[in-house]
Amino acid sequence: MKESSRVCRPLRYFCTAGNGMEQFLVEEIISKLSAYEVDHVSGKVFFTTSAEIVKLTELKSAERLFLLLKKAPPLNVAWKKGSENVMRLIQDQIMGGHQAWADGLSAWLSFQKDLQDCSMKPSDAIKGQKKKRKVEEEEEEEMGGKSLYDRASLAQTPAETCYPGHETGSTEDEVSMVANCIEERTSCEADESTSSNQSPVSFRVCCRCSGIIAKKFSTQELGRIIGMAITRQLGWKVDLRHPELEVNVHLSDNLCVLGIPVLRFPLAHRTYIKITGLRSTTAWVMASLAGIKPGCLVLDPMCGVGTILLEAAKEWQNAFFLGFDNDELQLKRVQENVRFADLMNRIELIKASVMEIPLPSSSVDAIVCDIPFGRKYCSNTDIRAALPAIVKEMERVLRTEGNLVLLLSPQLSVFLKKILGQDCWLNRRPAADSLAERVEVQCAEEVTVKGVTEEKTNPNCSSATSQLCPSLVLNGTYRLSLGATDALIHRYKKVSLT
Repeated sequence: MKESSRVCRPLRYFCTAGNGMEQFLVEEIISKLSAYEVDHVSGKVFFTTSAEIVKLTELKSAERLFLLLKKAPPLNVAWKKGSENVMRLIQDQIMGGHQAWADGLSAWLSFQKDLQDCSMKPSDAIKGQKKKRKVEEEEEEEMGGKSLYDRASLAQTPAETCYPGHETGSTEDEVSMVANCIEERTSCEADESTSSNQSPVSFRVCCRCSGIIAKKFSTQELGRIIGMAITRQLGWKVDLRHPELEVNVHLSDNLCVLGIPVLRFPLAHRTYIKITGLRSTTAWVMASLAGIKPGCLVLDPMCGVGTILLEAAKEWQNAFFLGFDNDELQLKRVQENVRFADLMNRIELIKASVMEIPLPSSSVDAIVCDIPFGRKYCSNTDIRAALPAIVKEMERVLRTEGNLVLLLSPQLSVFLKKILGQDCWLNRRPAADSLAERVEVQCAEEVTVKGVTEEKTNPNCSSATSQLCPSLVLNGTYRLSLGATDALIHRYKKVSLT
């Protein structure tokens, strides 16, 4: 009973998310975890909840989950590199009171026990962050899925390294040098700090920094400084390759954040997806905007390897899903994914062209589609030229009051708004029914792409609809960062014209 009560008391966490995903994550955290004290900055959402660890692992729009140790203003140091006083000030401001570290470690240890009790076996997933990321990237390159560009939301700051021995940081020689330095400086102090009959927890520091501090210190130097302080003051033991936990430190000109990853694998990693394509968090957000309800028929007419279908089918288990693609290789891959996820009875796959969808008019409740773009997907179709016919065909099979959700490049977003004549969509859009739907990020902003300018919304413009797809009303546009490029999600609702 003591273990359970300790884990279920209110604790403070934060999740990382891709830029543009924060508001979706805020809504999911509040609805699923009954969280409070929720706030966010770019790339991070902070919250308090007493939800059990298993509920926390079910977040779908988050990248990684951390137990918050400290959230504070930026370091207040008169930067003079090489000064022992500067090093001491950094250590003092980073460490703060020891009680937060003790409480954090206690909660983290309880989480690991609960995960093992739930047969989640987190140790099975520990293959090293370097190996995991490399394997995922190689799989994406090999499978040629249509949205392979969407994975770089993890790169939220310009500099990152782990101390010591992180994949993006020091070399083997540097790792050995840092380890030896720590051993020499902390061996005596660690003995005094740690009980003789209890082994110290092993750790490493993963440091990200940007702004002025990144100009004054390398992430390796900062990781070494912080690691020395943790070892000296807490008695924790450095383990270069197989630490029990990581201490993540994010430093910028605006914020100082410290946390311990609750899980040793990203929440964005889906155990039910064998072949990766579109990033799972983006796919889940798109499905959440489709307004899926029990009994709905949902279509992805350009399904690729089926990530959107898998995310939707796992989350909304009382709906039925159709996936079309005219590429034989993609169909084989999506079939493999559907079998792997054990969703054969709820996802039906058909070889068909999006230009000629083999369905009656007004027959599906929602359409969710990643329109191909980017250098990593090779299509024989000129998407820009085909886009009017594609959207027209989607409009035909969509039922009145149904939702159409599209993922587009900035160029295609501008082009689609122009051909649909929706410069003045704000006059016609239905009322937003959720927090995320109110975040219409770029709808009224000027967007210039390759010499094409999308003008700011004119509130006095005519509300007449385009003749191309007169029943489609744009009621949400959301900009997401996909790392090397951005993308926009368009959400349309089909309205009756009678």
